[in-house]
Amino acid sequence: MTNDLDRMAIEYHQYPTPGKVSVAPTKRLANQLDLSLAYSPGVAAACKLIEEDPAQAANMTSRGNLVAVISNGSAVLGLGNIGALAGKPVMEGKAVLFKKFAGIDCFDIEVDCSDPDKMVEIVAALEPTFGGINLEDIKAPECFIIEQKCRERMNIPVFHDDQHGTAICVAAAVYNGLRLVDKKVEDVRVVCSGAGAAAQACVAQLISLGIKPENIAMCDRRGVIYKGRGEGMDEFKERFAIDTPHRTLDDAITGADVFLGVSGPGAMNGEQCKRMAAKPLILALANPTPEITPEEVKGARDDAIMATGRSDYPNQVNNVLCFPFLFRGALDTGATTINEEMKLAAVKAIADLAMAEASDVVASAYAGEALQFGPEYIIPKPFDPRLIVAVSAAVARAAMDSGVATRPLADMKAYERQLNERVYRTGFAMKPLFDRAQEAPKRVVYAEGEEERVLRAVQIVVDDGLAKPVLVGREDVIKHQIEKMGLRLEVGKSVEVIEQANNDKHDAYATAYHEMMARKGVSPQTARLHLRTRSSLLGAMMVQQGDADALICGTVGRFDWHLDYVRSVIALGDGVSDASALQLLIADDTTVFMADTAVTYDPSAQEIAEMTVLSAAWVRRFGFEPHIALVSHSDFGTSDAPSALKMRQALALLKEQAPDLMVDGEMKADSALSEHVRDRSHPGSTLEGTANLLIMPNQDAANIGFNLARTISHGIAVGPMLIGMSKPAHIVHNSISVRGLVNMTAVAVIDAQEQLV
Repeated sequence: MTNDLDRMAIEYHQYPTPGKVSVAPTKRLANQLDLSLAYSPGVAAACKLIEEDPAQAANMTSRGNLVAVISNGSAVLGLGNIGALAGKPVMEGKAVLFKKFAGIDCFDIEVDCSDPDKMVEIVAALEPTFGGINLEDIKAPECFIIEQKCRERMNIPVFHDDQHGTAICVAAAVYNGLRLVDKKVEDVRVVCSGAGAAAQACVAQLISLGIKPENIAMCDRRGVIYKGRGEGMDEFKERFAIDTPHRTLDDAITGADVFLGVSGPGAMNGEQCKRMAAKPLILALANPTPEITPEEVKGARDDAIMATGRSDYPNQVNNVLCFPFLFRGALDTGATTINEEMKLAAVKAIADLAMAEASDVVASAYAGEALQFGPEYIIPKPFDPRLIVAVSAAVARAAMDSGVATRPLADMKAYERQLNERVYRTGFAMKPLFDRAQEAPKRVVYAEGEEERVLRAVQIVVDDGLAKPVLVGREDVIKHQIEKMGLRLEVGKSVEVIEQANNDKHDAYATAYHEMMARKGVSPQTARLHLRTRSSLLGAMMVQQGDADALICGTVGRFDWHLDYVRSVIALGDGVSDASALQLLIADDTTVFMADTAVTYDPSAQEIAEMTVLSAAWVRRFGFEPHIALVSHSDFGTSDAPSALKMRQALALLKEQAPDLMVDGEMKADSALSEHVRDRSHPGSTLEGTANLLIMPNQDAANIGFNLARTISHGIAVGPMLIGMSKPAHIVHNSISVRGLVNMTAVAVIDAQEQLV
């Protein structure tokens, strides 16, 4: 796996364009006027405005939404001192996380400098460019010196995420862990394994939380950091020295309430775990191998609460819970620094979110996982869509209340709505579905099992544990394809193969299919022939008969052919008059669903209303609250053409049939996607924010609109998702990519999970 992962990572970074980030303009530059506004002579007006009032830089430039990730590569991601240039992929990755999670633009800046004073001069000189500085992967003790001096000199936030991002997430987990076992913060005793930058920041944050400094024993390689110790000490460790008779971690661990591991594998063992106080909290954060594994802890005692830094165990302590949203709140208020009040606000916002009752949207996105406050859920999921609102708003309030905000927010409710809008533009729409699929993989049959794209996708599906694949095709051909492509799939082990002309269920399937189709001109002989020659029909029969949980077909041939085969054996859902095709577009700045792109050519008003309700349910499965626009060439009654009247009638039906849906129309596409435009044309609209589900008046509009938007935005398409069927069957377009097939596998598994409930 390591070699495969390395190879895939290298290809990922190299193709189709080297690197992970680029710079894109935010204004059009289409003619001479645009050029004169963007540059000379028009740009002078903006320059003069800033010269007169420096605060206008936030309105005239990108500075108010621009962060620098700055590193000298001296302590990179467990790789050590690999240097500034080698660390660039990591810094680019951090820039991507800022953009994807919080919509913050980011430049990564790698500085070939080991002198902390020179680093301070370099960072401080960059202040006119940026609204905030994220220091990254700088070794201790230089990181303390650089951050402290930069904070003293600069009037923008300077934040060393390795220290404070980790500390905030750790403090949130400890805060909730102690809540859960009903222990008072001021009474508990903590043992910390590790004394580097992250460990020191964590301990400082725990003290800010209320844990008494004398109750925290910090340990480095030489043992406990105690007052009077001379060996291996410096001014930074000295701050955490305590009066104690303990000299080793083994001494200190007896009776401790909390173990915090920010060191390396094996720093703690099961015997030490047994000697901790009742209901201990153990945070073993070394990656990829923690200081002690959850299995070891469970073997030692059953009352411990465990957290790690890994995503494959409950309670993952991950910096991404914090830093994007912390900076979001700081930038939006023009904060001059990130102070203790802001950090503590982030701690409590993260902690409170885990205690909050999961909304129907979040529960749907993470169905099958523990989302109730308890031993396996003391900290939110890193992809919880509520984080941006909860953390950013809390940080913004703290910035204003503590007096460091230069642009206070006038309307917090409006700000929270604005933050919520960003959720739909993260580009991480598929993540909750992948998490859910891995929880309970289902048997997915791939009708074109010999196809190269299918086999490459299935390899990823198997590696990621998304599904239990069944391939329709000739076994010898599939084995040859696997060998030729160098895949690791094993027929009979990691994948199952069913041959169309030679399988144990052929007679039973043929008989059942004939019974379904006998009055439609299909004889017993024809039924056998069809099952031997139409792989999507065989796959549909497997799903119908309960031998597979979901079907994916369509990589070869026309969509409508496959749709006919599927419809011939799989019935519509209860109360559904017709199926629909829903597609998702994930672009850099938007996430939007669109229907009906492939099934019904000219749906009636009733069918429009029906597909809207069905589509909204799928939007919730992806973790979004549906904001629905009934799209037309008409804008709130500007036309009485038949298509406009149809959409108007559909809205009336929806108001009766699904009054709780946020839906409005008929409206133009620009009104749907821009609240500003909509407020001008129809300020009384009941639609809030940006629509994330567009219901089109006919298949032409939906198909053309979706493909135009995908091509222009270079976005990722997910779908079509066939909705309205009684059992999961999804027909993809024959142009689908490997990545698209993997995405559709997750969709099919989620569909099957909910169908089987």
